[in-house]
Amino acid sequence: MRLSLLTIGMTLFAVSVSAQSKLKYVNPLIGTSKMGHTFPGATVPFGSVQLSPDTDTLSYAIDGKYNPDVYKYCAGYQYEDPTIVGFSHTHFSGTGHSDLGDILIMPTSGKLQLNPGVASNPESGFRSAFNHANEKASPNYYSVLLDDHRIKAELTTTTRVGVHKYTFEKQDSAHIILDLISGIYNYNGKNVNTYVRVLDEYHIIGFRQTSGWAKNRTVYFAIEFSRPIKSYGYDDFQSKKVYQGFWRKFNLKDNFPEMSASQFRAFFDFDLDASKQLLLKVSLSSVSMEGAQKNMKYETPDWNFDGYLKTGEQLWEQELNKFDVQMLNEGDLTNFYTAVYHTCLGPTIYQDQDGQYRGLDFDNWYNKDRQEVNYTTFSLWDTYRALHPLFNLVQRKRNTNMVNSMIAHQKQSAEKMLPVWSHYGNENWCMIGYHSVSVISDAYNKGLQGIDYDKALDACVQTARTRYFEGLGSYMDLGYVAEDKSGSSVSKTLEYAYDDWCIAQLALGLKRMDIYEEFSKRSENYKQVFDPSTGFMRAKLSSGKFIEKFDALETHQAGYIEGNAWNYSLYVPHQVDSMIALMGGKKRFASHLDSLFTMQLADKYFEHTEDITREGIMGSYVHGNEPSHHVIYLFDWVGRPDLTQKYIRQVLRTKYVAKIDGLSGNDDCGQMSAWYIFSSLGFYPVCPGSDDYILGSPLVKSAKINLESGKVIEITAKNQSEKNQYVKAIYFNDVKMTDFKLSYQTIKNGGKLVFEMTNKPAKTF
Repeated sequence: MRLSLLTIGMTLFAVSVSAQSKLKYVNPLIGTSKMGHTFPGATVPFGSVQLSPDTDTLSYAIDGKYNPDVYKYCAGYQYEDPTIVGFSHTHFSGTGHSDLGDILIMPTSGKLQLNPGVASNPESGFRSAFNHANEKASPNYYSVLLDDHRIKAELTTTTRVGVHKYTFEKQDSAHIILDLISGIYNYNGKNVNTYVRVLDEYHIIGFRQTSGWAKNRTVYFAIEFSRPIKSYGYDDFQSKKVYQGFWRKFNLKDNFPEMSASQFRAFFDFDLDASKQLLLKVSLSSVSMEGAQKNMKYETPDWNFDGYLKTGEQLWEQELNKFDVQMLNEGDLTNFYTAVYHTCLGPTIYQDQDGQYRGLDFDNWYNKDRQEVNYTTFSLWDTYRALHPLFNLVQRKRNTNMVNSMIAHQKQSAEKMLPVWSHYGNENWCMIGYHSVSVISDAYNKGLQGIDYDKALDACVQTARTRYFEGLGSYMDLGYVAEDKSGSSVSKTLEYAYDDWCIAQLALGLKRMDIYEEFSKRSENYKQVFDPSTGFMRAKLSSGKFIEKFDALETHQAGYIEGNAWNYSLYVPHQVDSMIALMGGKKRFASHLDSLFTMQLADKYFEHTEDITREGIMGSYVHGNEPSHHVIYLFDWVGRPDLTQKYIRQVLRTKYVAKIDGLSGNDDCGQMSAWYIFSSLGFYPVCPGSDDYILGSPLVKSAKINLESGKVIEITAKNQSEKNQYVKAIYFNDVKMTDFKLSYQTIKNGGKLVFEMTNKPAKTF
């Protein structure tokens, strides 16, 4: 297909960044306020441990009813909060539902307290007030001064170990609270069983079993202290049990080497030396306490905190160095490299250093080859759109392992389905679709090696034929999901149709034509829910009639999930031309699409939808949630690339800001950030599973994408400026492009992509 690049000199106002200085442009605090739901703590790329502060202890439910305030704490941390309750070792980044917050550690001084207290009166418990002036977050490092205890906390990590360094103001009364009650999206009964064994004066091991978003999850841990334990104990905060067996002969809560209850908080007391420092290492495993001990010995054999920090920083530099960009200002550099950072927080490694991990079938599985790594945290309704396509450019080996992890998941699954939304050896069934098939199809299309694609196709077909899953029975029988059989029926029908197209493309490549024909037919099922009388996709009943009550702007009505008819009706990424024809042709569609961005969506249409807020909306286009992420690029199909370019620049400038509250919606395990990266570079994967990227308007002045093969994609935006947001012409390797599509085959071996920017809109390149 068809483009070019010419090297241009830097203008005086351009800002570039050297390979050595990229870390300073990552701000993990971006997105920790309002809707971003990111965490600020320490982690390495794709690490199993995310060691981060938690700022409150809200319960998921109050008096048996959902507590909407808990939504703010999907990552455990809210920037506006005045106190910290401790530092836990597992966190999601940017999700709109949650779990985790495991193995919370809190250092304290003075009188021992085992209750966290309340934020309005932090002295009522072990929590502490803090000030952002004394807080620092950077890749693989977090520090804060705990004001009430006068303790400086510093955190860093390896892949499976969290390393803590606490510096006390005084030498006396040093305590470590091990809170095995605390958790994110917590509620009474979520903790099923907890256990701690004190091995000696420096080492403890244990586990915690929970039943939350992940129904059956066990986290094993090992902890080593740098100083000997002086005394210890725990409290389970429960009334006296009816039955205690013959354990009642012991004082179990005072210096007894085993602690066991459904949940409890333990304490460990220490004497300090003149350094006033106490370090500890917390290692995790999904397999066993022994596995946690081995992980610690393998990854953190000594107490070199600064060494672990530096190694982690070097790992982050490797990821950031996959992109060399020159931007218009430093804020753009911060946005870009923080977005790269956020895309590398998940999926996360889910196996011990020896290759073992706990599968969905509760058996221990083993990857003998060191190159084979099992991953978890697949937020696929979000990440199939841009995150995994980005990985197919710059994380190919890693994405191969992710696809193989999905195939292993299907094999271990009782339902024999690929992951929908999975974490920690559990399927949690969140959201809709079976978008693993998109990731697999795109991996095949992009030539990822080391995957048994025939086995993968079998897994895709098995998943897509599971009749009892989310209306698939009526979808297969009627050609659409009937609203009276399964809710969110329009959204499901549209997403199933796209997923089926992905299966068909994989089958075509593998020459399995019976499957290709079956799923090609299914991929056109979106036509079944198009209502020509309204011009929108509309919910149908099993009788074949459209539901009567209908408002194209309403997000709360039957038929849609986290969206409305306006946004969801534009979701046919695999057959855009056919969708445009359905809606009246190019001219009518262009006007229709433009009105999405110019009319204002009133608050009443989304006020009860917690995943959509005003910050993420532009006109009636909802960028703060995923279903519309491809929509801006649809103008290219109707000869209005100028509108694609105009609105891309508006989104890049208003929905991503280098501030604490700079994300306009949940980052959703890196999907929002992946959109920013692609769009800043000038192209976007509207239809993963196809060979094409769709061209837009770059924000970079220049960029290099450093591929694993050693090849480089060089991008230059000539005459780039704030006003010059339109594209006059595009070249690849000095050949002028005449199409709005850029194929992967064209760029996979590198090359030079040049955009000639202008301040005048043009309807053709």
